[in-house]
Amino acid sequence: MKGIPRDIDPVVRRAARAFPAVVVSGPRRAGKTFLLRHLFPDATYVLMEAPDAVARFRADPEGFLDSLRLPAILDEIQNVPEVFNHIRARIDASPRRVGRWFLTGSQESGLMRGITESMAGRAAILHLAPLSASESPKVDAFSGGFPEVLARPGAASLWFESYIQTYLERDVRGVLAIHDLAVFRRFLSLVSSRHGQILNKTDLAAPLGMSVPGISKWLDVLLVTGQILLVPPYFENLGKRIIKSPKLYLADSGLACHLLGIRSRPELERSPFLGPVFEGLVASEILKSQTNAGHRGELFYFRDQQGLEVDFLVPLRGGGVLLANAKAARSVTPSDAAPMRRLAPAIKKDPIRMCLVHRSPRGGTVSSVVAPGVERIDWRELHVALAD
Repeated sequence: MKGIPRDIDPVVRRAARAFPAVVVSGPRRAGKTFLLRHLFPDATYVLMEAPDAVARFRADPEGFLDSLRLPAILDEIQNVPEVFNHIRARIDASPRRVGRWFLTGSQESGLMRGITESMAGRAAILHLAPLSASESPKVDAFSGGFPEVLARPGAASLWFESYIQTYLERDVRGVLAIHDLAVFRRFLSLVSSRHGQILNKTDLAAPLGMSVPGISKWLDVLLVTGQILLVPPYFENLGKRIIKSPKLYLADSGLACHLLGIRSRPELERSPFLGPVFEGLVASEILKSQTNAGHRGELFYFRDQQGLEVDFLVPLRGGGVLLANAKAARSVTPSDAAPMRRLAPAIKKDPIRMCLVHRSPRGGTVSSVVAPGVERIDWRELHVALAD
């Protein structure tokens, strides 16, 4: 995994030529630090989680920043959000000087609040997820996309367990004062068992003996630290009685498999969770394709009270919308396309594209028509369809 190019690389370079600061957010271990150090090898690097760096900054913020040779990479900046005010003042003093500050953070809530208040118009804000299928052929439903897992697959189980412990100790306690981490760990497992389902907070709260507001706070922690995806329903101009709660996914399919106790690819193939895990993988790939291009992630689903369901609705960059159903099967049939064909006439967008996303037995195939107006696409080629 050493030196692997990321799809977002050219976006980061363009941002550095246009803005005084570039902020890269995303979950821990997604590759943010490597990305910036690889693209800007001459930049000064400071890890703002290191106790000595934090102590030096808080003792003398201006002296600390004066000591840096610019450009500078300040890593995990959410630990010292007050740094934004000091950087803002320096940017305002020389607003035409671009590409001087590169900031990363793993907690999007506090990080984004600091940027909104202190860096509006001064920073390009980008999001980096773990590796996508377009970036590495090793990405799949079982392994997910974390670079270290793909580099050392034999140690994946140990890595995921260590990741969970690090995440619990650092990010969870950093966002919310949770005293019983063992209960939060059980909450994570419970969330994984609802992977791909409509979010029901009462259903999550009852087994843990918690209140719905308490569960809402814990879900917010998972969301702002990049561990889950909440896909909202699409109901624009449809005039139907639809389900209005979001669908819940673990953001990384490899982590989902680990939390579900799935320890091998053959075990995943036999698992009743194969469909939801694959569906979550497709959701993640769609969002990665969007954010790696520097765009806002936009993804929806549709389900009405009569049982009509389409897994994903994706606004297209040139207008229109893509309807997509994810099928873990190696082959698909025209009947799999029926829900999309029923929904399409009700959507007031043009053009409307429809595709069945599946796992080609050949590991990649040229798109072909499976039903009138509906393409069959291997999941690894989905980013190509989204770029069209």
